[in-house]
Amino acid sequence: MDLRTRITAATKQAMKNKDATRLSTLRLISAAIKDRDIAARGEGAETGVGDGEILSILQKMVKQRQESVRTYEEGGRLDLAEQEEAEIEVIEEFLPKRMSEAEVDAAVDEAVAEIGASSIRDMGRVMGVLKTKYAGRMDFGAASPKVKARLAG
Repeated sequence: MDLRTRITAATKQAMKNKDATRLSTLRLISAAIKDRDIAARGEGAETGVGDGEILSILQKMVKQRQESVRTYEEGGRLDLAEQEEAEIEVIEEFLPKRMSEAEVDAAVDEAVAEIGASSIRDMGRVMGVLKTKYAGRMDFGAASPKVKARLAG
């Protein structure tokens, strides 16, 4: 079942369960996907965005909410921080399971070997391979320093 179908089914279930928090988060996800669909049509795409693009939308939504949580906690607004954390939980249900540190290290080694990277100048190519293979599963902000260290060393 593709992501769009899973999100629609979850929205219907949240309506039946009268789960307001979950429903509002799912509607935010749907709205973000529709916005991207409209933008894609403007760029000449025949259909809406695929699962890969939806995953990147979801990752961006999680990152935005994590930043909001930090801001709210610094400002002493724990009620708003909790609301953002609840939204993160709902969004993360649709993301693939995150890779462990060991899995990220192995993936970096594999990508470096795959393209024959030998210097820091190859970092962009290595990151490109990682983003293609592990979209939605890897935190690229955490992987980037590992790639840099591997290529520098």
